[in-house]
Amino acid sequence: MMATALLAFAVVQSGPQVAHTFTYVAETSHRSVSVAGTFNGWNKDASPLTTQDGRTWVATVNVAPGRHEYKFVLDGQSWVIDPANPSTRDDGNGNINSLLVIKPFGYEQPALVGDGKITESAILHKSELPFLTWDNGQLTLIIQVRRDDVQSVSVRTGKTSDDLENAVAFSPLSQTEFYSTYAGQVSWDRSSPLYYEFVIQDGDQRLTVDRGANGAFQVDPKSLVSLSPPEWVQDAIIYQIFPDRFANGSVANDPAGVQDWDAEPNFRDFKGGDFAGVEQRLNHLVELGVNTVYFNPIFQGPSNHRYETTDYFTVDPRLGTNEEFSRLTNIMDSRKIRTVLDGVFNHTSVEFKPFQDIRDKGRNSEFTDWYFIKGYPVTVQQNPNYEAWFGFQSMPKVNLENDAAAEFMLSVPEFWEKNAKVHGWRLDVANEVPMDFWRKFRKTVKQIGEDTWIVGEVWGDGSPWLKGDQWDSVMNYRFRESALGFIARGQTTPSECLGQLMEVHLGYGAPVSRNMMNLLSSHDTPRFLTLCEGDRKLALLGAILQFTWVGAPSIYYGEELGMEGGRDPDNRRGMAWNLATQDNPTLRAYKALTQMRSAIPALRRGNPTGTFADDAKRVMAFRRAEGGSKAIVIINRSDSTQQTSVDLFESGRWLDVWNNQQLQSDGNSVVVTVPPLDAAVFVPLSRDALELRDRLATRVSTP
Repeated sequence: MMATALLAFAVVQSGPQVAHTFTYVAETSHRSVSVAGTFNGWNKDASPLTTQDGRTWVATVNVAPGRHEYKFVLDGQSWVIDPANPSTRDDGNGNINSLLVIKPFGYEQPALVGDGKITESAILHKSELPFLTWDNGQLTLIIQVRRDDVQSVSVRTGKTSDDLENAVAFSPLSQTEFYSTYAGQVSWDRSSPLYYEFVIQDGDQRLTVDRGANGAFQVDPKSLVSLSPPEWVQDAIIYQIFPDRFANGSVANDPAGVQDWDAEPNFRDFKGGDFAGVEQRLNHLVELGVNTVYFNPIFQGPSNHRYETTDYFTVDPRLGTNEEFSRLTNIMDSRKIRTVLDGVFNHTSVEFKPFQDIRDKGRNSEFTDWYFIKGYPVTVQQNPNYEAWFGFQSMPKVNLENDAAAEFMLSVPEFWEKNAKVHGWRLDVANEVPMDFWRKFRKTVKQIGEDTWIVGEVWGDGSPWLKGDQWDSVMNYRFRESALGFIARGQTTPSECLGQLMEVHLGYGAPVSRNMMNLLSSHDTPRFLTLCEGDRKLALLGAILQFTWVGAPSIYYGEELGMEGGRDPDNRRGMAWNLATQDNPTLRAYKALTQMRSAIPALRRGNPTGTFADDAKRVMAFRRAEGGSKAIVIINRSDSTQQTSVDLFESGRWLDVWNNQQLQSDGNSVVVTVPPLDAAVFVPLSRDALELRDRLATRVSTP
């Protein structure tokens, strides 16, 4: 009999914040010490420490209950773990962070289901995103309670606050060491306001949760914020291209001293990748099944990564011309491949004309308020006298609260939307940019094209930016973190992994969750295969999860070929085109994954239900459904074949299109066999399913 585990991690970690004192005892003198972590968006300037004796630095910071990672920042640039805290965590990017656990208020006594005591301080619900989301005629409501504290949670709804009935029982969908999250759905046509309240029961204690003296919670269709990202993103299979390293199609635009393509990359070299190379290799993308390309920065700048922008209206001559880029995007569009550009608005290069004007004219420059200048003359050197991203003197930070600077940056998407086929913008270090700028950015971009996708780079929770007035999506590094912990490293349990995934899904709401940019590797991380220590079975298992979970999968160039790479710059090697052959089992497996996802609507647009985990067997599973399309995915992280019981959607015959199994279900649990470090993907048996199975049969399950 399968041991079913509740999911781990909650939608939100909240409740009253706790004042925590950070102390750093310095061995040498410092000009400044600050603390940055998950509690302040890793902002090194948000929480400065102070000192009385020049040695002991202290700051008291309000921190939400839960687990947090942090580091001290010395003199604005040196990041170190807390020497007084032995608890650390590897973040999966080659960094070790200090780990802090904040216990919530009201947890002095242990919780016990059925004892008739409910910890009211742990209960949290707000009548707003992400606690309520509306999607396809259903209103999803979420409420947080203390873990192992209550017997049941239900909701009562009605058309008035005095007429609440139709109680609906909610199910616990995720939990952490502190909280359980209950969620459920109620039908609502949005024709009139809906009133609701929660009823929590434990033993003989019955607690009603509403707005207190103001009565029941109310959701008004006129004021309901419902973020609706572009429809096409749900069906997207994204391919990330680092332009200098993808393909060199024309030596005519190669910079002087171009490095050999296969040479070990460094921070300063150029390998000659260009737009001509992308155009010449479009067949590879089409055959792979890609329908969206995200380009790392293409605008003129001094570095190979181009995150230091010199001219926002001119593509880098090393890549080609504006006309060549426009032609490329039109060709891609004709082949049903959309283009997403990297927008770097937080900082520029020091050669950008307004900053150069400040360097030349000092206080007399008309652009002094475009940046955060601390002294004159402005000198480009280590520890510069202006604010720079991460302290790098080559990247002066832009003051986007200055109207002129903001207007200039808003003209950038307007220019490129008119001069090329641009379908989306990925926003660099987007959490460090004022939210008001992103509100203006959204209005600007959506006026040009309502279906233009806006995806922000944020490594933690992106909820503050996903309330309908800023972004559509985020780079889903939280998905990557879950895949790393469970699949690459084997450090977390199946229930913990599923809990983390559900945390994102529930926390963002179904419409937003379905357009997350789910990645395993990027230009900022070691490649997933390398973090799997070269184990191709594990890497493919991670890709299976990526292509079957909610959100759009994003392939980092060469991932489909089995490329490896450590920390930057090693993760930015030249594309290994010698591996792009039909004899490459990894490439065949990726093509099978794209075909499977494209053929099964449930894997693109279905919400996850029926999740379960067997921690002892290292197996987890989830169901997804969209209309008449249904799929059940089972992941086996163990080194041996596992048999596990699965509850199918309905009675009938089912086919595993990934490993060619057939099952007959009478509506009850059936036993499924899953090979080691592999998966099963069941769909109802049909002619289309059999044809899909046959197409996928060319894959090699063990690369």
